[in-house]
Formats: sequence, structure tokens, C-alpha cells
Amino acid sequence: MPIRSAAHPSALDHGDPDPDHDTVLCQPLRRQPVRTDGCVSANVTPTPNSGESISAPPPHEAYANAPDLRREMHHVLALGAERDGRQTRPVTGPPVDATAAERTWRLRRAALMDRMALDDPRPGPVAAAAETAERLVLHDRRHPDLVAGPHHPDTITLAPSRRLYVRQEYAAWTAAERTGI
Repeated sequence: MPIRSAAHPSALDHGDPDPDHDTVLCQPLRRQPVRTDGCVSANVTPTPNSGESISAPPPHEAYANAPDLRREMHHVLALGAERDGRQTRPVTGPPVDATAAERTWRLRRAALMDRMALDDPRPGPVAAAAETAERLVLHDRRHPDLVAGPHHPDTITLAPSRRLYVRQEYAAWTAAERTGI
């Protein structure tokens, strides 16, 4: 009998439709569709020069300033509730750019799932981390002006590198937050 873990995608999804759940390919890949838990994903066979050599900070550096997992989960859930209109944003600061807010939610969610998969490398948490990383990559391909790290999402074509992309972007985002950029 399958057991749902806290890292299962539905733990943070709440069933909201996701316009970014599609496939954008940068290079020809051999794909075999796979249906898992109501979502279609793909097994990807690597092609030469496919972004496999992306450099990203190791997890302990990328997430050095991240809140503990429980606190971050609460932050991500609150951001998701604001995004979905289930909770209003406090009006204590300047207006928020909707695209940037969406990107922040996707980035923090992908980083949270990556951290959870690092703590529990079973197939469920790893798949959840890969899925949220993929959604961040797709969002960033549509909004390249929001990319903070040195590698743009179009250089990423292999699933393992997408988690590295999350680490790159989370490290750049937290560095920008600390410096006030």
C-alpha cells in the first residue's frame, strides 16, 4: 500500500491548475511518456552537450540561509494561498509584481522539495523535487528576465540538472535578498 509522504507534490499543490505543466524542449530528446499519479512526465535519454555540466552550489551552500524545513513549508503554503486567492497578502509594503511573486513561490517550493528529497531520497520525494524543478524551469523560460544565476533555463535539458538549476537560483535569490538587490 503506497504511503503519501510530506514531499508528495499534492502536499503543496492543493489541486490548483498549473498553466506551466507542459513540455518545452530545447534540443531533440528521445522521450517516452510515463503516466504517474495523474500527471504525464517523460523519461529522457541524454543527448550530447545537454547541459549536464551545469555548475551549481552544493546543497549545503545553496540552502545555507534557508529556514528550517517546517518553517519553510509554512512560508510556501502561505505564498501558495496568496497566489490562489485563499489568503490576502498583508498590505504593509509596496505592490507586488504578480509574475515575480509567482516566480518566488515556484522557486521556494522547488527548493523546499529539493531539500526534502535530499533528506529522504526515496522515489516519491525525488519525483516531487524533479516535478517542481521542472515547473520552475518552464516558468523561467517564459520569463528569462527573472533568472538570477549564471545558467539560463534553456541550457537545462536533463532532469537531474533541473534540481541543480533550483539550487543555483535559490542561492542567487537568497544572495540578492541579503544584499537588497
